[in-house]
Amino acid sequence: MHRPTLTRLVPRPLVLLVGLAVAGSAQATDLWTVARDALDNDASLAAARSGFSAVEAGRDVQRGTLLPQVSVGGSLTHSRTYQSQAGGALQPGQLSRDEEGDVNTLGLNLEASQSLYDPARRAQLDQAERQVDREALSLAVAEQQLLLEVAEAYFEILRAHDILSARRSQETAIERQLEQARERFEVGLIAITEVHEAQASFDLARAQRIAAESAMQISFEALERLTGQRYESIDVLAEEIPIVPPQPVDRGDWVALAMDNSPMLQMAEAGIEVARSELDVSRAGQLPRVEAFASYDVSDNDRSGVSGYNSGSQLGVRASMPLYTGGGTQAQIRQSGYALEVSQYDFEAQRRDTVQQVRSLFTRVSNDVETVEARAQAIVSNQSALEATRSGYEVGTRNIVDVLNAERNLFNAIADHAEARYDYVLGLLRLQQQAGLLDAASIQAVNAWLRSEGAVSLELPRAGSDDPVMNIGERPQTPT
Repeated sequence: MHRPTLTRLVPRPLVLLVGLAVAGSAQATDLWTVARDALDNDASLAAARSGFSAVEAGRDVQRGTLLPQVSVGGSLTHSRTYQSQAGGALQPGQLSRDEEGDVNTLGLNLEASQSLYDPARRAQLDQAERQVDREALSLAVAEQQLLLEVAEAYFEILRAHDILSARRSQETAIERQLEQARERFEVGLIAITEVHEAQASFDLARAQRIAAESAMQISFEALERLTGQRYESIDVLAEEIPIVPPQPVDRGDWVALAMDNSPMLQMAEAGIEVARSELDVSRAGQLPRVEAFASYDVSDNDRSGVSGYNSGSQLGVRASMPLYTGGGTQAQIRQSGYALEVSQYDFEAQRRDTVQQVRSLFTRVSNDVETVEARAQAIVSNQSALEATRSGYEVGTRNIVDVLNAERNLFNAIADHAEARYDYVLGLLRLQQQAGLLDAASIQAVNAWLRSEGAVSLELPRAGSDDPVMNIGERPQTPT
């Protein structure tokens, strides 16, 4: 089965300094390079990896409770005793300190134990194992989500670039139309109303261009958030890419793939196992515990000025079993049972959501194939319509409003075609993510569709350049 798988901004008051340029001698950055940078530097993924390591360490903690336990202890004490005075009656409250009443004692204790039967701790270890499994799936979800976010951020830049190019061309074309309208008005060929119409269209085109510049500026920031780096330029999407329906071509097959591979669904299923093991832990709380132990004690004191050395050892088995805990154990069992039900409902909700998302994305990507073709044809049709409208305007059968509308329709069609191309690419990656198929190979496959010729960069225009960006608030004067 073939499946495509996966500058510094200095704002100035009243001036938008966003420029698009072809990268010079510097090597443009491609999608796969950005993805690798993100996998190495993204803070959220790094936190997920640390979280996974913490859960693994928690499993080792639980395993350690079932292994031999050895402890050593020591004490150093000083005691003072009082006794009744020998011979004769004592007055009330009268005591006499014994000359040998001060005693110093040094004691050492060594004890070892080994669990023989402890169902609660074994259930806790099993729960820790299930938590590791769930956290591993959570990490896989985070990695897939990061790859998708990188692709979205990357192609949003290219989308914004293509739309900005269309808006700049539109502004330039309508500006020329405005200049022609002024010249015609000055020689009395048209009324002032047509100049105002052209001016209004120019103002709208300029506003759309400014908005596109802002979108372009913002889109570059997303990559820095994911990778912690700025890129001078990035490769662009080739003009000819394989716009084909997703493979396999049956929607049910994609649903089946998601049921088998989706880490989000698998994580929800692992959550059921964690909750079930928690119920086992609660039930084990009412079972007995048995362990073997051995201890050795030694002490030394200086009572009566003579060292007194004592030692002793023990070896045996001890058992304990809770008889009554105030109803806490039964309440904990009920609580764990309800938590298990919650995890089962969560799994069903995730299953339904995955099925719905896969079906919707499959339909959307399939429709995008036809949409890209239709948008391309719309450019040809609007170009022909614009040429015919201009010819009609020259001979007086069309007015300037018709020409301006035709201009606007053409550049809208160009922008819509760019939108459709990027919608297709991102829709395909989103479908793969929902099906659990998005990985490094997916990104590398899409990366093969990129070209370094005409790479997109974000540069500040040099002073005195011919960049058409205008100061906000600057407006050509309309003749009166």
